[in-house]
Amino acid sequence: MSVQDHFSGVAQAYAVARPDYPAALFDALAAHVPASAHVWEPGCGSGQATRDLAARFAHVHATDPSAKQLAQHWASDARVDNATLTVEPGERTWLIDASVDLVAVAQALHWFDVPAFFTECDRVLRPGGVLAAWGYDDFDVSPDMADAVASFRDRIEADWPPERAFIKRHYADFDWPFERIDAPPLTLAVDWNFERFIGYLSSFSAGVQHRARTGEDAVELHRDALREAWGDPVRVRRITWPLFLHLRHKPA
Repeated sequence: MSVQDHFSGVAQAYAVARPDYPAALFDALAAHVPASAHVWEPGCGSGQATRDLAARFAHVHATDPSAKQLAQHWASDARVDNATLTVEPGERTWLIDASVDLVAVAQALHWFDVPAFFTECDRVLRPGGVLAAWGYDDFDVSPDMADAVASFRDRIEADWPPERAFIKRHYADFDWPFERIDAPPLTLAVDWNFERFIGYLSSFSAGVQHRARTGEDAVELHRDALREAWGDPVRVRRITWPLFLHLRHKPA
């Protein structure tokens, strides 16, 4: 299993705290993939994208190398007819050749052995199928939160795994297969109170690594300063992330 597992240790926090993706993202997929599509979603985590994929398409085979992540997946204890969960690495799946119409990777491609994954996409995608991969980097910060957030980010910066650099470059480093499809500009936006925001920060893999390296909980160390900058903790603030999407079309 070559997919790196940085999230089993924060599986519960990840499931609760990660934001959902905007409808416009799935509209962009549906513009190129029919509703009858069978979808492979490798690196599905706790299912932030699976629910919307299952709502749009006929069936989703959602996989992740972390059994702990899948245990937090919304479909693990729900009666869902068109979503299956399997512990599998991103580079290999039991799916047969030319059996899916869409491969959809949400905030996970940078953890894969990318050349091996692209080879597997070529194997499982039907002619005319689509590969979609998307992600988001740091959230935007309002001026009144900037100093407190910057201090927190500085504390954990050295603990991010090196693959995060791929996210920062919006996957520009990869030798993509297939023909490029133009993707629309997208934004991920949520309205959160302070505790919801803190929960999101607690889901960072860098926080887990920081605690393992130093014994310190970076979120707790910065909680008071972040709360002061936030203001009333029940106040709802809009948090936004630039969202990037790559679409590729396998020749028919």
